[in-house]
Amino acid sequence: MKITTFNPLIITPKADDSIALFEALGFERKHKTESDTDVTAYTSIRMKNADGFHVDVTENARVPQTMTAIRMNVDNFEEAYELLKARGFVNTKGDTIADNGSSRAAMMMSPSGFGISLIQHIGKEGWVHTMLGSWS
Repeated sequence: MKITTFNPLIITPKADDSIALFEALGFERKHKTESDTDVTAYTSIRMKNADGFHVDVTENARVPQTMTAIRMNVDNFEEAYELLKARGFVNTKGDTIADNGSSRAAMMMSPSGFGISLIQHIGKEGWVHTMLGSWS
């Protein structure tokens, strides 16, 4: 398994303040992703600064308060998922994996309470890419 993206993720019921903070720190909005399904409902902004650092800010009305996590894109979802489960992580949606045909994702919580948004992006013909992911 190869990690293709690894950066902070802020999950919040109100994203405007967090986005404004990171813009003041020199980050620019690079990509926006939205979803509104039974499994996921969010708007996510991928931000990048001049030094190449990334942060994702995801607005989700279902979370009661702002939390931070790590976004981790991988080239092999199943291997990473099993590795995290073997170390005590649990999927916040039970056994449900968000799968929209071009990506698979799951929010995995550690035994101590930090989250990893695990994502694999799959192109139309099965190639893996690392654009902006989602969390479920």
